[in-house]
Amino acid sequence: MPKHASNKPVVIVTTLGPETSFNGKLKFSESLKIRGTFEGEIEAKGVLYIDEPAKVTARIVRASSIIVSGQVKGDLEAVDKIEMLPTARVYGNVRTTKLRIADGVVFEGRCDMIRSPDAFNPFISEHP
Repeated sequence: MPKHASNKPVVIVTTLGPETSFNGKLKFSESLKIRGTFEGEIEAKGVLYIDEPAKVTARIVRASSIIVSGQVKGDLEAVDKIEMLPTARVYGNVRTTKLRIADGVVFEGRCDMIRSPDAFNPFISEHP
């Protein structure tokens, strides 16, 4: 079971398995683990866990928290935090209030740290 940096377990409600391929817009309010392939856009009010075998290609991924140990090509925005585990490969920009990057992570992009978490809501789109 994945854990936050605080060592609290993340309760995964739904898993897209390694043989799963999804293309489109994905919205959910609980928690989700992706182990397969995803292309599109993700908007999650819960925790998103992108597991090691996963390959996500998205213009934007928005969630309350994002934990990455797989590969992401696209921008990440999280209200609470983004955590990149040692096997993570992230190719895109990051916006969040808290960021944790482990040794061994590949991260190519820009990081925008939000100073006022109460004023930051990635679910209200600033993009056209």
